[in-house]
Amino acid sequence: MKASVYIATSLDGFIARENGALDWLPGSDGAAGAGDEQEDYGYQAFMDSVDVIVIGRKTYEIVLTFGPWAYGRQRVVVMSRTLTKLAEGLPETVSLHAGSALELWTELEAAGARHLYVDGGKTIQGFLAGGLIDELIITRVPVLIGTGIPLFGPLNADIRWQHVETIAYKSGLVQSRYRRDE
Repeated sequence: MKASVYIATSLDGFIARENGALDWLPGSDGAAGAGDEQEDYGYQAFMDSVDVIVIGRKTYEIVLTFGPWAYGRQRVVVMSRTLTKLAEGLPETVSLHAGSALELWTELEAAGARHLYVDGGKTIQGFLAGGLIDELIITRVPVLIGTGIPLFGPLNADIRWQHVETIAYKSGLVQSRYRRDE
């Protein structure tokens, strides 16, 4: 099984403002990003390769504010030690997991999952700390927001990565792909 991160950060390494707001992301106001109106930055191809999305509670709560459930009938696991139930009206493909990243990994692997999309600051950090992330796809947005929720946190040891490719888009976004160094 493979686990990937596909995420945008500000130039200063934040994935959201301290309150979780994403208003600094291109298109957050409903307008297309300058110069790349039709560009999806490889998102659809990435999503087509994923069979399970793993998100944390804060990411889940933000996704709920977007309107209709953003992931359709895709299997989604919400990791939370505090939630006891999910919102009404979600597809039956959405479930809650209160255990660790390693416990979830073991369960999903046993169930035949092939490719996980891991999203959300603490969730990504937990999977990284467990040595469970194989690929990082990080899109840097040319904005400094000064403070916010960092993508990375403390680790018990270094994790080495191999650079695979970097693409610079007309909009100024720069996307780099890394594979965990084995």
